[in-house]
Amino acid sequence: MPTVRIPTPLRKLTDGRSEVTVDGADLRTVVANLDAAHPGFADRVLDESGELRRFVNVFVRDEDVRFQDGLDTALSDGDVVSIVPAVAGGAC
Repeated sequence: MPTVRIPTPLRKLTDGRSEVTVDGADLRTVVANLDAAHPGFADRVLDESGELRRFVNVFVRDEDVRFQDGLDTALSDGDVVSIVPAVAGGAC
């Protein structure tokens, strides 16, 4: 099963856990299973059309899923999925 690294802002949904193991053959299934186990998770990472929110970056095997197959990116046992919220900032 893939392991999902949970960023600090979303850990309140996973009872404070920084990593969770979730069953799924692709990222879409993993997100659905995460949401089933931790209600509200999908709302935080997916937009109204069911796609990844623009400010949420997801990496599988250290590669951005936007350059792979997006939510249809295939996963294997032992894969690590990292969810990284985008950080914005700048000088005033």
